[in-house]
Amino acid sequence: MLAKRIIPCLDVTEGRVVKGVNFVDLRDAGDPVELAKKYDEQGADELVFLDITASSDKRYILRDWVERTAAQVFIPFTVGGGIKDVETIRDILNAGADKVSINTAAVKNPEFISNSSRIFGSQCIVVAIDARSIVQEQVAVWDGDPSVALTAESRWEVYTHGGRYPTGIDAVKWAGYIEELGAGEILLTSMDHDGTKAGYAVELTKIISDNVNIPVIASGGAGNCDHIVEALQVCEAALLASLLHYGELTIQQIKESCKCSGIEVRY
Repeated sequence: MLAKRIIPCLDVTEGRVVKGVNFVDLRDAGDPVELAKKYDEQGADELVFLDITASSDKRYILRDWVERTAAQVFIPFTVGGGIKDVETIRDILNAGADKVSINTAAVKNPEFISNSSRIFGSQCIVVAIDARSIVQEQVAVWDGDPSVALTAESRWEVYTHGGRYPTGIDAVKWAGYIEELGAGEILLTSMDHDGTKAGYAVELTKIISDNVNIPVIASGGAGNCDHIVEALQVCEAALLASLLHYGELTIQQIKESCKCSGIEVRY
């Protein structure tokens, strides 16, 4: 059995780590490079950096902090935000990142996934899915491949631009579709659970994990160690933010809890 991964997430805007609830009401959490170094020293398995306003601001990700982070940490780290072409991926990997996370660009041009995977290898390509429960009549209409479009039976919709825009895409169908295109991993964030500390969207995470053969990282909603253990029972990795940023838990405490619950983790 492969060890499950504990992955701190650093949501960065204007060079600072921030954290909010349901993708809004952001508050400062510190310097990204300093936090990355701390989590590396604590025993994190990987790191994820997301420049959360790069796509909505229509700008390129901040290369400087990618380079500075690479000089300070010795674990794999993924960088996402505003990545829309092969040249940007090459630049980020050359700056020291191990993987890239794409979301908005993947929805706009699904072939970007297959092209990137072919050039850099699927192990480098993480596709992020920001999903929200459907609670009202459909507004967005997907004009791409009809096999992933929302139907009356759909329960979760994909959002882009840092959770700002609905797409008309069924999140579960999209997960299988991006795997076929060459995604090596899925970063699944429940917008409904993000920052709430009420627990991960376990049902959604399990459904997607059961329908794909690539690793799924659960994101959004961790409030205690039990939530993390629950998520790791249905997927390969758990993403964490505010619990770590504000000192409520350490990586070591989380891993000890996982170990006591029979979850295999690295030490």
